[in-house]
Amino acid sequence: MITPQLFAKLPEDIAVTPDAFAIDSQGRLILSCPNYADPTKQGCLLRFKEDRVPVKWADVPLHPETGKAHPMGIAFGPDGDLYVCDNQGWSGAPELMFKGRILRLRINEEGEVVRTTVVASDMEHPNGIRIRDGYLYVTQSLLTKVQDPSGLLVSCVYKFALDDEDIVVTNTLEDPNIWTTFLTHKLDCQYGADGIVFDKAGVLYVGNFGDGAIHRIVSNEDGTVRSNEVWAQDQAQLQSTDGMIFDEAGNLYIADFSANAIGTVTPDGKVSRLAQSPDTDGLNGELDQPGEPVVWNGILVVSCFNLVTGPDKVNTKHELPATLSFLDLSKLA
Repeated sequence: MITPQLFAKLPEDIAVTPDAFAIDSQGRLILSCPNYADPTKQGCLLRFKEDRVPVKWADVPLHPETGKAHPMGIAFGPDGDLYVCDNQGWSGAPELMFKGRILRLRINEEGEVVRTTVVASDMEHPNGIRIRDGYLYVTQSLLTKVQDPSGLLVSCVYKFALDDEDIVVTNTLEDPNIWTTFLTHKLDCQYGADGIVFDKAGVLYVGNFGDGAIHRIVSNEDGTVRSNEVWAQDQAQLQSTDGMIFDEAGNLYIADFSANAIGTVTPDGKVSRLAQSPDTDGLNGELDQPGEPVVWNGILVVSCFNLVTGPDKVNTKHELPATLSFLDLSKLA
């Protein structure tokens, strides 16, 4: 396995919970910080150049009703606008339930949000986001209003056009924007669709968090779903599936949030564990509840969410400062 190293410590006054990544048109690394560990801190976006020094780029606009912003998944559109999953309900606070949004932000170089469009609102738990061929694909990890006969948790992927505005979802199967659904079978971790990524051929892969499974979703020519099947799963090597990213060779890297680990799946579907840390504060670069990986300048940068505890989690407490780790992918050569 590869030993993780410290990429950056984040400034405690603005960033206490890091989550997702995107790379802008100039090759800079953008990080979302929902800041669930301290709700008094506004959700924000940080930016990294090659010096790896974190700089605050922008605050995410607050919800007009809740006064909160909690950015998780992020992705740049073809015109440079940033699409953001504002996951209001993640904390479980009753007043924030079903207040999630998908935002489209135009942000200038000075970090000013000069235009905000609400693509969709009233979402229960928007989490990961990817863009392909004029559409947004968003994982919603919980659909608690949908009661499957099995009693298992239902989750889904929503599909929106890039220019959609003010879609109000119901979080039920009546929503026309629901593209495909999932059941999570592991009873002691009922948390569903999370990590999401396209391969070079345009096939979508989604992680079913609780099952530690990677689903492969193939589309018909008209954009509807032809098949949604488990492509890779090995609980001994991959316990949970948070954020995911492919490298140029077609290897998939997965944040194993619960196990404090990074898993990998080769193009033939073989699952293995690439790196793992014990319970840690992450200050020396150890994995501290990895949330999402990204391939950036030849290394795998990993956010350390470092907040959730429980019997199935290696993490036992939250510490500051928040950190990012990295894995040197050249060690795999």
